[in-house]
Amino acid sequence: MACQKGSLDHFFSTSKRPSLPRAPTPKRQRRENTEDSDSDMVPSEYCMDSASEDSAEENFEEDVSGSKTGSASSTSALTSTLSSEARAVGPQDISCYPRDEAQQPRLVAYPKDNKKRSFLSVWYNEYQWLEYSISMDSAFCFACRHFAPLSSSPDIAYTSAGFKTWKKAKEKKKGFAAHSNSPCHKAAMLTWIDYKAMKERDTSVMQMVNENYKKEIQSNREYIKTIADILLLTAKQNIAQRGHREKAQQTSKSDAEETDKDVPINRGNFLEILTLLSKNNPAIASKLVEIPQNAKYTSPKLQNEIIAVLAQMIRIDIIEEVKEAGEFAIMVDETKDVSKTEQLSLVLRYYYRGSVKESFIVFKAADKLDATSLTATVIKCLQDFGLNYKEKLVGQGYDGANVMSGKHRGVATQVKQEAKYAYYVHCHAHRLNLVLVDTVKSVREAADFFALLERLYVFLARSYVHQKYAQVQKEMYPGKPQRELQRLSDTRWACRYFSCRNTRDRLPAILKTLQDISDEDNADRAIDARGLASQLDFTFTVMLTVFCNILQESKGLSDMLQNPEVDLAKAVDIVDTFQNKLQKLRSDEDCFDGIWSSATELSSACKIPITEVHLRRHQRRLPNRLQDCVIAEQTESFLNIESVQKFGQVFDADSDDLSHEIPQAKRLLKRKFPESGNAAPETLLQFTAFLDPYKDVFAELFRLAKIAVAIPVSSAACERSFSCLKLIKTYLRNTMSDKRLSDLGVLHIERERTEAIDLDEFILEFADHHKNLRISLF
Repeated sequence: MACQKGSLDHFFSTSKRPSLPRAPTPKRQRRENTEDSDSDMVPSEYCMDSASEDSAEENFEEDVSGSKTGSASSTSALTSTLSSEARAVGPQDISCYPRDEAQQPRLVAYPKDNKKRSFLSVWYNEYQWLEYSISMDSAFCFACRHFAPLSSSPDIAYTSAGFKTWKKAKEKKKGFAAHSNSPCHKAAMLTWIDYKAMKERDTSVMQMVNENYKKEIQSNREYIKTIADILLLTAKQNIAQRGHREKAQQTSKSDAEETDKDVPINRGNFLEILTLLSKNNPAIASKLVEIPQNAKYTSPKLQNEIIAVLAQMIRIDIIEEVKEAGEFAIMVDETKDVSKTEQLSLVLRYYYRGSVKESFIVFKAADKLDATSLTATVIKCLQDFGLNYKEKLVGQGYDGANVMSGKHRGVATQVKQEAKYAYYVHCHAHRLNLVLVDTVKSVREAADFFALLERLYVFLARSYVHQKYAQVQKEMYPGKPQRELQRLSDTRWACRYFSCRNTRDRLPAILKTLQDISDEDNADRAIDARGLASQLDFTFTVMLTVFCNILQESKGLSDMLQNPEVDLAKAVDIVDTFQNKLQKLRSDEDCFDGIWSSATELSSACKIPITEVHLRRHQRRLPNRLQDCVIAEQTESFLNIESVQKFGQVFDADSDDLSHEIPQAKRLLKRKFPESGNAAPETLLQFTAFLDPYKDVFAELFRLAKIAVAIPVSSAACERSFSCLKLIKTYLRNTMSDKRLSDLGVLHIERERTEAIDLDEFILEFADHHKNLRISLF
């Protein structure tokens, strides 16, 4: 039935919830009670204009007792009338109570007035609400006498005094027709119809109210779920929620004066998506139209609250996994956002049910960047999330900045003073990058090569030259994508590989572009082009071929070190493999012949003369910090019983238990995976997953395995979170609060968890968090 004044559904209009007593129940139990309970319920919402919960409760009591309220309804009149069972005013020979039937006596002849006019029984057929009193010779309205709204003033001619002006009874603008069209009579008729339907179903008023209340609750929940879905979509896709001017229309003269008419209204993505959904969803459309503005839950403040609840659900899920896992490690890094605020990124790494997880948990604004302040911020975050960092924190992963890795007062040292097992690991991806940077700088030919590559990029990036270069590529390589050189960076060596690869693949086009520009009239460009072209000789092509091979291997190593599932043991293996590859490039004649052949083919294709390559006899001595990086013979594997015992001593493992568990684990592996099989665990992570079902038997060994896979190899997860930060907090969204930034970051970075959010659970969390509900959700 449509929700309008006088109908039963008008009983459930949106307003503040009255403070009804409700026994506290656990979160999940409360949801079951809401969905499965068959007991009678007293609805918690009435039509009212009250602005506080106290006045809402008073209005609730007034509606039930029958007194006047701010906005009365037919159901309140129905409930009051039936609960009081008071006799209606009027003569004795017509109906006295709502349960009575309308008295419609059919006489052979009705009394006539002085104009010879009288009541006619045929009027009963047209107006079913008519009652006739023989004693008063008057007509009454059964509906208005028993079911009139409490806040209305029904016509006394049809309730107590009686109507007997028979001359006007059938006039359109007077009499029965006029009374039938009055608002009060229509509201009373709708309530009477609901009452008769209730009697036919043999149900009580409270049962009838309870059914409609449940429907209203379901409708409210679907509406809030739709709002949450839109906010989840915008968070996952990094879409701004708000617009510049969100008002759909000017509401006052002052608004019209303040608003520039030439500026179009931008309601924002959130409101526009909600409006779009309402076009194909009548339930959402009705909510947006019928409920008050302060109950639509679309304001920026309510958006922030909903986003905060959703993000907190994900954080709780992560913390529960960490607590179940036991041991965990942290990775921390910091960067500046667009508003020049230093943002600290905190990521947790832990083993959980067969896999290693690196879960982002928070962005935290850092007021100070000294080691003590950063340490306090990290410890405060761990305490706020209820993590037992003093006993369970087993690793720290940072970059090599002095404030983080300082031996005496760095963050790593201060955190370890609080958590005795929190050993610091310098990010291996950063270490690889530093080795490459310092090694290249120590070899003059390599340093000259990359300096020339950077000058080549700068020259080709000029507007005119770039257009010329693009046109040459289209002519020489039709149907193939254009290749662009990339700016070199000391912090991202992957760009050096792509720059070398693109230069090698498009070197003929680069030389032709330089030649064409050197023949033009612009002297500055021509001189630069001739100078660069003269440097692109056979030595350059040899260096280009060599570094394409080396950087391709180093890029693969860097990508693997950034993989969350890589543990320290696997990192050692892949680093050893990389060293073997470099050793082979140095000593294997076949590898050298392949590089030389590729360089000569490239030079021939570019018409570059092949000459002898002269290298300096006296090479610069490597810095002391790089002496350990020189390729040498392979050492024996450290994965043996003695090494495990030493590793266990670091983390206070029981050596006696380990001495028994290790041989038992080996026997179990042989029994589960015989020599003929090929499914035996090959990595430490697979071995940890293998021990998981037997963790009660191999308690110490399983704990050490979890610690080994939890210790971070790199802090790449923090770097990835910074990429997300730059997409969320942009130039146009630079006034975003730190709390909102952190919540949106969690929803975007932990995308799989975001998509798995149970919105029914969210409804309960939001109802607990938002105490001032304007619409009922349970």
